[in-house]
Amino acid sequence: MDALDLLTTRSSMPRLIEPAPTPIQLDIIRQAAIRVPDHMNLSPYRFIEFLGADRKILADIYQQAARFNDFSDERVEQAGQIPFRAPLIIASCLRYVDNDKVPRHEQFASVACATMAMQQACFAQGLGAIWRTGWLAEDDYVREQLGCGPDDEIVGFLYIGTPAVPTPIKPAQDPSAFFQKATDIVIA
Repeated sequence: MDALDLLTTRSSMPRLIEPAPTPIQLDIIRQAAIRVPDHMNLSPYRFIEFLGADRKILADIYQQAARFNDFSDERVEQAGQIPFRAPLIIASCLRYVDNDKVPRHEQFASVACATMAMQQACFAQGLGAIWRTGWLAEDDYVREQLGCGPDDEIVGFLYIGTPAVPTPIKPAQDPSAFFQKATDIVIA
C-alpha cells in the first residue's frame, strides 16, 4: 500500500478474524512502534501481546475487573469475551519516565503515536486493526495486572487480525474546517 493512500484513507476495522499476523508481519508492527517521535529517547512505552491462547489471561483479568466493579453476571461474562474479538491484542502502556525536559503529556503522545504506527503497519500489510480504550483502559485492577506502576497508564488496546469484511473507508472530510492561517487568528 502506498504511504499517502495509507495516511489519507485510514479507517479502523472492528470485525477481525484469524489468522493473526505472521511472525514477519508482527516484527514489522513492532519495529513501527519504536520508530515514533520520542523526545530525549526516553522510550516511555511498553507493549504486552496477547496472542492466541494468551487472550485467556486477558479475559480472566477483564472478568475479575468487572467483578470488582460490581457488574452484573451478564457483564462479567461479556468482559471475558472481549479479548476474543481479535486473534491478537497489544496493550500499549505508558511507562512514565520522570524528566524535567519531557513532560508526561509528551510521553503519553509518544505512546499514542506508537499505537497508531502499529495500526498503520497492520493496514499496510493487509491486516485489520482497531484501537480500543473504554473502562478497561482506566481500571486500576487491569492496570495493576498489566504491570503498570503508579505513574503509568494504559493508552489503549490494539486489536489485530484479518478483516472479516472489506474495511469500510470513512468518508473524506474537508480539511479546511480544521485548519486556519495564522494571520486569521494571531493578534500582533
